[in-house]
Amino acid sequence: MKNRSFVLLVLFLGLLSSAGCSQLPSLEGRVPSHALHDGLDTRLTRATAADVAAHPELSGVYPLGEGRSAFAARRVLIEAADRALDVQYYIWHDDVTGALLLDGLRRAAERGVRVRLLLDDNGIAGLDPVLAALDALPTVEVRLYNPFLQRGFRPLGYLTDFQRLNRRMHNKSLIADGAVAIIGGRNVGDEYFGAGEGVNFADLDLLAIGRVVADVSDVFDRYWNSESAYPLGLIVESPGGDASRLLADRLAELGGNPATAEYIAALRESTLVRDLLEGRLPLEWAPTQVVADDPAKTLARGSAVADTSMLPGLSAAIGKPTQKVDVVSPYFVPGEIGTARFAELARRGVAVRVLTNSLAATDVAAVHAGYAKRRKALLESGVRLFELKPTSTPEASLGDWARALGGSGASLHAKTFAVDGQHAFVGSFNFDPRSAALNTEMGFVVESPTLARAVHEAFETIVPQIAYEVRLDAQGELEWVDHGSATGETLRSEPGVGAVKRGTVKVLSWLPIDGLL
Repeated sequence: MKNRSFVLLVLFLGLLSSAGCSQLPSLEGRVPSHALHDGLDTRLTRATAADVAAHPELSGVYPLGEGRSAFAARRVLIEAADRALDVQYYIWHDDVTGALLLDGLRRAAERGVRVRLLLDDNGIAGLDPVLAALDALPTVEVRLYNPFLQRGFRPLGYLTDFQRLNRRMHNKSLIADGAVAIIGGRNVGDEYFGAGEGVNFADLDLLAIGRVVADVSDVFDRYWNSESAYPLGLIVESPGGDASRLLADRLAELGGNPATAEYIAALRESTLVRDLLEGRLPLEWAPTQVVADDPAKTLARGSAVADTSMLPGLSAAIGKPTQKVDVVSPYFVPGEIGTARFAELARRGVAVRVLTNSLAATDVAAVHAGYAKRRKALLESGVRLFELKPTSTPEASLGDWARALGGSGASLHAKTFAVDGQHAFVGSFNFDPRSAALNTEMGFVVESPTLARAVHEAFETIVPQIAYEVRLDAQGELEWVDHGSATGETLRSEPGVGAVKRGTVKVLSWLPIDGLL
């Protein structure tokens, strides 16, 4: 994750002692606004009205595990919107999928759709001119969350305002016409949608209609009108460019790559949103709750952070586990407290299984160091650990959950867990100190045996195929068992990496940096 690397760089340079405080502009005069979702007559509200009326207390959800389908769902929802688009993301890359979605927002605005775009300012490198041009359109407003005043090399901002800038908005949501929402683990960028030329992220979102969409809109409004959301014009000088021309030029530049043309062509084959509009999408109707941090968490300090956390709501929504807990978390850093809680569950007879990235698959080695120091304690307590292999390809027949958990050249990015075959969580929350205390997070808790059992069954069918199981041998030392190999090969050291990387992680594990991970 981008801000982890920035933070650790600053820490290791020993420059935090020079931290001062940069002065943000006043928010006086900023105009609050709220979601449009009552009484809208649009293609999306008409298409979903009958199903919603038939399930008044429920929400219809659909998992998006395959990257191209997840992108197509967003792009076509943007194209289908008639009145309003509310869009909130942590990272938005200046690449093919990023440009295509921005161009979709531009097209929507030009046909009169109100667009509110809220972006964390840590993950939008290179986009200032395009965002300024987009913001200049009459029906578009762009806001930056917890912005940097330094618009060039962002890490410099940490030197003067570390305490503020170390806290980021990690939420991801898209709401079209107050009728359909997508939230989950994906940011906007080629690697999240299967379009990257290098390592892609295996990820998971949920598309939702029904009762829960208004709740997602309420969460968006709280962030949009919060003290950390700054109108773009207060932070970025407008270059006076034309959004249509800037985006057309960028798309033309990116479109010269043959892989880009193939990717765009593949999107035309997606029938997901067409199926939704025509009532053919196989939705799972179930009680669904949004759990989200209060945006005040970004400015809270000390004990006040707990008052802004979504964790009490999450615990209340899932109840007390009695049988099994299966966790998928790419950045799994349980710390001393989390390790004790997982161990206590295991001692009570609850079967606990965790899938995270192996050192070879992770994109943040320092995070692996925070996890690695807890492995023995977790295993000794009875928790089962699985680490994703970087080159595993699960069988396509296993469906969306297989695509969400692994793939050739993939790094795990999905954040989901299931409890007792009854509740499933999908969202942005990692089991790490950053999600718990620093970043803001959100997700869906779905009271659905179908979804919960899909996660549990993934640990029976998919996970052993795509991951090493970490165990303790007779001498109490770690070993990695490859159940997916013909012979069930057992390895005695971190698979797929050399001695230098293993040694680096070992040194990092000695440092007191868990709270930053």
